[in-house]
Amino acid sequence: MNGIGTIFVIGVSGVGKTTVASSLAAALGRVFIDADDLHPAENKAKMGAGTPLTDDDRWPWLDSVGLAASRQPSVVACSALRRRYREYLSALAPSAVFIHLDASHEDIARRIAGRAHEYMPASLLESQLATLEPLEADEPGFRVDAAVPVGELVDTIIAELAHSRTPAAGA
Repeated sequence: MNGIGTIFVIGVSGVGKTTVASSLAAALGRVFIDADDLHPAENKAKMGAGTPLTDDDRWPWLDSVGLAASRQPSVVACSALRRRYREYLSALAPSAVFIHLDASHEDIARRIAGRAHEYMPASLLESQLATLEPLEADEPGFRVDAAVPVGELVDTIIAELAHSRTPAAGA
């Protein structure tokens, strides 16, 4: 996996980004970063009140995420819902690869209903899905089925990264 910089595990809330990214980081011997931890208090309060973030809310947060990701080889759990966010993160953390966790609306809603999150209520799922711009073929990375068990999913991601011809992989 030479040539691959930061690995961003992306998708909407409840798709399993934190679980997959932390497991992937452990398997690869990389630092794990949860982008949720980098949200300013104002963003957390806004989301906790059920108000979706705007682009103006997200840009300073994305600065923090990109800076943290650029410091060392890492795996980052980060929504990165829009293409322009991914392009911005790529500029801050060159050679980044994006792993888009994809799942059905029903699967994600079921996962969210079964968990308690510090500030991300289930009511924000619809706004996240409306904001989501799925990873496209010309972006560095690939999509994977988040319904697969975590261990299998991590193995699949590692195999795909090793054989990938994404622009960031330098293959």
